[in-house]
Amino acid sequence: MPALRRPPPLSSRFVAPRLLRAAAALALACAALGAHAQPSLRLGILPVEGPLETRNAWGPLAAGVAQALGNPTQLLAPTSYDAMTAALRQGDIDLAVLSGSLAVDAVTRHGMTVIARALPADPDRHRTVLVGRRGAPPATLEQMLALPAKWRLARGETRSLSGYLVPQLQLFLPRGLRMEAFFAAEIQGSHQTNVLAVANGEADVGLTTGSDLARFRERFPNEYARIAVLWQSDPLPASLVLARRALPEALRARLAEHLAGLGQTSAGREELKRRHDLAGFGAAGDSALLAHAYLVYRLDRQSALQGHWTDESARMARLLRIDREYAALRAALEETPLRKAYATPAASQSP
Repeated sequence: MPALRRPPPLSSRFVAPRLLRAAAALALACAALGAHAQPSLRLGILPVEGPLETRNAWGPLAAGVAQALGNPTQLLAPTSYDAMTAALRQGDIDLAVLSGSLAVDAVTRHGMTVIARALPADPDRHRTVLVGRRGAPPATLEQMLALPAKWRLARGETRSLSGYLVPQLQLFLPRGLRMEAFFAAEIQGSHQTNVLAVANGEADVGLTTGSDLARFRERFPNEYARIAVLWQSDPLPASLVLARRALPEALRARLAEHLAGLGQTSAGREELKRRHDLAGFGAAGDSALLAHAYLVYRLDRQSALQGHWTDESARMARLLRIDREYAALRAALEETPLRKAYATPAASQSP
């Protein structure tokens, strides 16, 4: 039997060029894939209901953004204002729907900019409401105010515009009261859990918004039947859509255009109303923060005026600092030009 001969080894001068060509081809392929890959847009939403309900409500909007822009999207729902602040500070969120001091800080400290404002479907519902349990004390606002240190309150976090800032500013401080000292106990939660706490007897009164109370009525009709409204605030400023300033200007423009177009069809308006109690989104720039900044300023100033100080000069110094900081912020926001209205949420009757 003849011996099998092994093929002669390839010379290194032939192997090296082949390896180099293969490596070069692989590098070009990877570069091509990288050039076509789009980074995910991370949408941050603070839950006003449960985390699952929040994802179900905002998931379609995130999917619509992905389809319209050709960018994958990732929905993030931080469970607290501190967690949202940390995510903004670390650059982990590209697009967010915010209000109050959180929106102001996002623009002035965390590299965000306003690209749109939310338009309520029913402006009269866009208010803070204080609710009680039907048939149980306190039956009226007057009864509640007459008995301090008796009631249990379910409210939002201290940075919540509707769940803390506005009721503190419009309901309690004008009467020389503070929520933290007035109630016997407090529970902090979302708008939905606040109303559930009242309906289930875990709290005597709770804070939510008219829009969220309307959604609560649809989802929990039995619990809603046990709820009575004791007080409502003035209309709230519109929630704002913020995008990371580091995103390309063209991408921010397309985001604003897409959002504004959502309310231009009857189907789009119906979807926004059903999921978010919105009529659409309007074009906006950083100057839209002025209404939010003014409420924060008023709360800070009123709190300083009514606070207990060991030295009157310290109170005056605090008031002066509040006034100066607000004046500087207002000047900066007023100088910011309104970004181009890429599309307007006109009430189109097209299907």
